[in-house]
Amino acid sequence: MCPVSHRRAEAKSIALHRAVAERLREDTSLIERARRRVLGWKESGAVHPHYADAWLDLARSPEEVIHFLVDEGERARELRQVTPFAGVLDPRTRWRILREERP
Repeated sequence: MCPVSHRRAEAKSIALHRAVAERLREDTSLIERARRRVLGWKESGAVHPHYADAWLDLARSPEEVIHFLVDEGERARELRQVTPFAGVLDPRTRWRILREERP
């Protein structure tokens, strides 16, 4: 993937996770749902333990998770690629965000 494609993909990822962060501010129980998903990943081996363990380490406080979701650092970028927050946004919202992030 070329650098421009990487930047576009990252912009879309951050936009989606920004919307997830807003949902988490409204309903912090979604963090527990994500935590259960990560525990399922660990149990089934569906996701490499590196990612599962990293997400579990972050699940300390809602504010910490919300801040991390939109962090532009390398670690956040890496973990957003394997997000336990899939399904938090309804399809209509997700597609709207993706359309808005088109080049």
